[in-house]
Amino acid sequence: MTALEHTNTPELFRVSTGIGRGIIAVIAILACLAVAWTSAHIALSRLLAKYATIVNSVPAAQQAIVLTPADPEAHRALASALRHEDQLQAAAKENEIAVSLRPRDDLLWLDLGTIKDELDDSQGALLAFNESVRTAPFYGHPRWQRGNLLFRLGRYDEAFADLRQAANSNRALQPNLVDLAWAASKGDPRLTESILQIDNDRMRLSYARLLARKGRGVEAMEQLRLAGPVSDEVRNEMVLQLIGQKSFREAFLIWRNEAASNAGKQFVAEVFDGGFEGTLSLDEKAFGWRPARSGEQLTLSVDTTQKQSGNKSLLIQFNGNSDPAMSLVAQLVLVEPSRRYRLNFSTRTADLVTGGLPVVTITDGKTEQLLGKSTPVRQGTNEWEAQSIEFTTGPDSSAVFVMLRRESCASSPCPVFGRIWLDSFSIESATPR
Repeated sequence: MTALEHTNTPELFRVSTGIGRGIIAVIAILACLAVAWTSAHIALSRLLAKYATIVNSVPAAQQAIVLTPADPEAHRALASALRHEDQLQAAAKENEIAVSLRPRDDLLWLDLGTIKDELDDSQGALLAFNESVRTAPFYGHPRWQRGNLLFRLGRYDEAFADLRQAANSNRALQPNLVDLAWAASKGDPRLTESILQIDNDRMRLSYARLLARKGRGVEAMEQLRLAGPVSDEVRNEMVLQLIGQKSFREAFLIWRNEAASNAGKQFVAEVFDGGFEGTLSLDEKAFGWRPARSGEQLTLSVDTTQKQSGNKSLLIQFNGNSDPAMSLVAQLVLVEPSRRYRLNFSTRTADLVTGGLPVVTITDGKTEQLLGKSTPVRQGTNEWEAQSIEFTTGPDSSAVFVMLRRESCASSPCPVFGRIWLDSFSIESATPR
């Protein structure tokens, strides 16, 4: 080797090495740019897909697919937008593309099944729901959707097997399951319970609530007993539902927290807190006193300075116009059918002036028929005066409303001024005439 060759060999090696490193650096930069470019495309596509889903924009979803044609989210967004515009066939095709790109996604199969169902393609919907269940066997909604489809196909055993499992996975579905079971049983409580196969207190409570809404008081009480201790809120909710369905006896027993076995027994009529010794609640809607809301023209309060018995009375202060048809204070009282009763009470007035004097009325809780009415409270200022109203309940009566209201006036408006006290309400069986 010549001296010149010996001298240039390391130099050439260094040059070639530098060139190689430069090429590698360029390739790395190009790769980074490619990744950045791809990432930017994916990010923009996802942004467009999300926007398309929110505003149901077909063009935005189509642009997302242009950017990332192999992204299932873009196809899902387009399917959603097309479905919103009732282009169900096109939506189904986009959903099919989405599941082909991500076949392990239970939500994509669920979307496809839903669209197929809307297209009345029951078999196609069932196949899609089957895949959704297979990919997410412990989730509630895939089984819920499949169960509803099976129910409509008349495959009831399979349907309720799915629906029960869905409701156990997602407790929020339990009330819907109870409603569906009730409809399937055509309102048969025992068959409904058999369909539900109740194995937890929450499901049983949902069933008890449905029975209350349907006015099936005895059955509702039994389910409530089996459900164990419940909150006052739930108990009050069922009481109001039963009252709304005119199931007064069962509502009263739940209100008093008594046993369901007492529902068939005779009740001794009783006015709750007839002397107004307790506090008044504006939220009362069950079997306590229901006072009108106080305002500038009307004020209700418990008074300790005037009483006919006990330690208190109810004071009503009138200060101007008020609706004569409005209930000033009322209570729902349980009674027996076809029986004569006597309601006793006492009133006192001070400076009472009006063309429509207050009266106490008794109406049937079911039919709202007027059963009895007191003589009007006297004008002016008067000491305590006892009154009685005798009335006979109807053959189907189970409760009556005792109510203080005003008589109609000859002209309108009909102002009233002054004060009236109420006390000593009681009810007893009267000797038949």
